[in-house]
Amino acid sequence: MGIQSEGGPVYVCNCNGISERAARAAIDAGADKPAEIFRRCQAHPRCAKCVCDMRRMILNTREAMQFAAE
Repeated sequence: MGIQSEGGPVYVCNCNGISERAARAAIDAGADKPAEIFRRCQAHPRCAKCVCDMRRMILNTREAMQFAAE
């Protein structure tokens, strides 16, 4: 997911420069749809290639939270 340079951030959205860290922070703050991640990062979808990765991140976070609650 994304591109990583030598020690640099991993990007979920290259068009808007949304890093994996920023997307995770948005999810942790309550974003449960890609549109909410964009909104929290003050960005708008452009090519939308990142939407599947964002959905996967949201789903993985939900699953981890459900597992932790058990």
